[in-house]
Amino acid sequence: MKAVLHTIKEEALKAIPPTLFFFIILHIVAFIRALMIKGTGISMPVSASVLIASLVLGKSVLVADMLPFINRFPEKPLIWNVTWKTLMYALVALVVHYLERLYEYWKEAHSFLDANTQLWTSMNWPQFWAVQILLITLIFMYCVISELSRAIGAERLKKMFLGPLPPSTH
Repeated sequence: MKAVLHTIKEEALKAIPPTLFFFIILHIVAFIRALMIKGTGISMPVSASVLIASLVLGKSVLVADMLPFINRFPEKPLIWNVTWKTLMYALVALVVHYLERLYEYWKEAHSFLDANTQLWTSMNWPQFWAVQILLITLIFMYCVISELSRAIGAERLKKMFLGPLPPSTH
């Protein structure tokens, strides 16, 4: 039982950095979207839905990182894995972003195909791509930090970024 609790604690601690990162960036994206659509009457996601999405994304990144094709270039320069992971995560973000918009239309439409047609004809494509570019940039930043942490070690990265930390008491 002690080993199971240790494993659960270890997995929960691993999930904190990506979850926190996505919690912050999804709030940034939601804020930018709110500024872009101010005055249109379109509703925006609330913090609770952003929290749930960041929990899902944080755990999804950890699960994806266990897949053999995600960490494809561990022995090459970091840019290889950063680029590959950014591409993989960006594709997922693109699909999720599109499905999020589709869901809004599907609530009003008679069928999935009707909702998709309405979405394609009424989507503000420049806004959609602006948000997508922002997401890709933020995902790239996450991948850079993640790969640096993998290459030089999390503790060394913390020390480099935050300075010497006080000695741990546990």
